[in-house]
Amino acid sequence: MHNDAQGNAMTVASAEAARAFDHAIEGFLKYRFDTGLRLKAFLTADPTAPLGQVMAGSFAMLAYDRGLLGRAAGSLAKAQALPANARERAHMAALSAWIDGTPEKALSIWEQIVAEHPRDLLAFRLHHFCAFWMGAPERMVTLVEQVMPAWSEETAGFGSVLACRCFAHEETGSYTIAEHAGRDAVALDRGDLWAAHGVAHVLEMQGRRTEGLDWIAALEPNWDGGNNLMHHLWWHQAMFMAEQRDFDGVLRLYDTRFRNRESKVHLAQPDLYIDVQNAASMLFRLQLRGIAVGDRWEELAEKAEARIGDTLSAFTQPHWMMALAAAGRREAAARMLAALEDAARGNTHHARILRDAALPATRAVALHAEGRHDAVCDILRPALGDLHRLGGSHAQQDVLEQIFVDSAMKAGRTADARLALERAAAKSPVPPARRIGFAEAALAVAY
Repeated sequence: MHNDAQGNAMTVASAEAARAFDHAIEGFLKYRFDTGLRLKAFLTADPTAPLGQVMAGSFAMLAYDRGLLGRAAGSLAKAQALPANARERAHMAALSAWIDGTPEKALSIWEQIVAEHPRDLLAFRLHHFCAFWMGAPERMVTLVEQVMPAWSEETAGFGSVLACRCFAHEETGSYTIAEHAGRDAVALDRGDLWAAHGVAHVLEMQGRRTEGLDWIAALEPNWDGGNNLMHHLWWHQAMFMAEQRDFDGVLRLYDTRFRNRESKVHLAQPDLYIDVQNAASMLFRLQLRGIAVGDRWEELAEKAEARIGDTLSAFTQPHWMMALAAAGRREAAARMLAALEDAARGNTHHARILRDAALPATRAVALHAEGRHDAVCDILRPALGDLHRLGGSHAQQDVLEQIFVDSAMKAGRTADARLALERAAAKSPVPPARRIGFAEAALAVAY
């Protein structure tokens, strides 16, 4: 028995293996491209360490790829066959629930682990990730504030806890707390991608676009060795540019940064859910403004068609449809809707999210592409209150709200446009008239 860098007892064969675990956890927390290699080194140092197998299974689940469920289940089975302490067994139970399609149960188990072991970074960070993609930012805030008294600058990993505090509070609208936490984390490590990302969200929500561009430009030199989160930060850069109407700059970033199809990060995971969301939502936003995007939809549509029936990521479903619809793949779009309808028939937590939020949002995207704007309003209006359950940040969810307001205006449905503007005004301190997706409607409709 040895301890990790945060003092948690773990079942490993040697101090060397414990340090390999710490190195893998650090890679996970800091979004390093070589995290997989770090995990491999840990598994090599001690193939019988139960947390090594738990991490392998968890990392497979993080991809939200149905094709990796078998790998995750195999790693879990290996972990369950190994000697382990009570904390490690709890980790196995959480992973089992996640694999079984009950992530709400996994959240509760991670919360119990952290209640007993407030410096368990693996449980804490997996909870942060899953709570976000389940549309539960209040649980992110509750957990981070619960653990804060157990942390200080002297504890390894403190900056990563601050980074999570930043993003959790940003998503619940506590922008001052969020910004201070994020900037403090970056002061500890200027290469902390999650902290940089959290502050970028604050600046986005507050309409501080010039500061946002400066923030990313100043930190980008520290991102060597980062993973796909770099793409998302460049997406934020493009979002700031779009608000300043620099559409040429947006397309340049698309091709050379967050959808650079020749980069090693892209080649490693060319259809990763977050990258697809970045790309599809940006092209869709540009098309709403009448900007020609050329043939950029085609490669996304190819990947979307290959993933029909993979509904693990609820928020990605309307983004896949954006690509299929824009590329004119109506038969594939129909198959995707049929597969989504089938997945939404169950009574699990995830099936209910698919039924109540993902399905209407995805249908609305398809109808919008066909110019059926009354139908978009009819199907999306009852679902607006459920869209947050898809996961995704306020900045990411905004594209679905833009679909609604665009169709409302084109259909001449003033009441629906007013509803969309009121929702936009409630979610951000930036008035709709200063936000590119809502400005035209705000000038035309009293709200």
